[in-house]
Amino acid sequence: MITETIPEIVNEKLKQARVIGAFTGAGISAESNVPTFRGDEGLWTKFKPEELANFNAFMKNPELVWEWYSARKKIIHEAQPNPGHLALAELEELVDEVIIVTQNIDNLHRRAGSSRVHELHGNIERNYCIKCGETYTDDAILSGTLPPKCRKCDGLVRPDVVWFGEYLPQDEFTAGEEAAERSDVFFSLGTSAIVYPAASIPQIAKRAGAFLIEINPETTPLSDIADVTILGKTGTILPEIVKSLRSIKKEGTNN
Repeated sequence: MITETIPEIVNEKLKQARVIGAFTGAGISAESNVPTFRGDEGLWTKFKPEELANFNAFMKNPELVWEWYSARKKIIHEAQPNPGHLALAELEELVDEVIIVTQNIDNLHRRAGSSRVHELHGNIERNYCIKCGETYTDDAILSGTLPPKCRKCDGLVRPDVVWFGEYLPQDEFTAGEEAAERSDVFFSLGTSAIVYPAASIPQIAKRAGAFLIEINPETTPLSDIADVTILGKTGTILPEIVKSLRSIKKEGTNN
């Protein structure tokens, strides 16, 4: 079912759900003005992302790579969670479990208040030494010269994100698969659903019997298997869904 309104079956399924999963992509972050990976950032339009976001580029010219990531970190640090992020956090008040599996690296789900978040592509607000593994916050490393060096072993520090040619963190991906398998209702939010292996997560949920709800401005390959596809922005639709569920739960308590 493809629609621009919220069908009643969504309310029915959410009312019965104990575990809700959500798979989120760049679309939900774009509503917080987080630029896409290939966004127009002046100087950096001269470089393809693949030329900077890979380990070989980092080893060859860590200062250049860090200049790029410093600019990205600043933009993301200034971004704020939008109503879509906040609605997912609010869901935790209404059901037993809400588990988020995200392709985004911006940390906006945690900043919105979500407690269970699995990050398939890392987190740009974290950093680690490639030699000894020591972790660093942005505050600890960005105030000095670039590229930052480890205070323990003098190794190079890199952003804790998945670069081109690198595998997804296995523990996070496995946790994402398990969340999909356990969910009664599963959302696919603001994602084209074409980047694998991450895009397999909503499909796993569907095969395991979850009621699959897609919210996106346009249809995707996932629309063919989703139980409901709602066309629109997550920041507009999710708050309405949560508001409706809260009203239903309150009615049930009063009866």
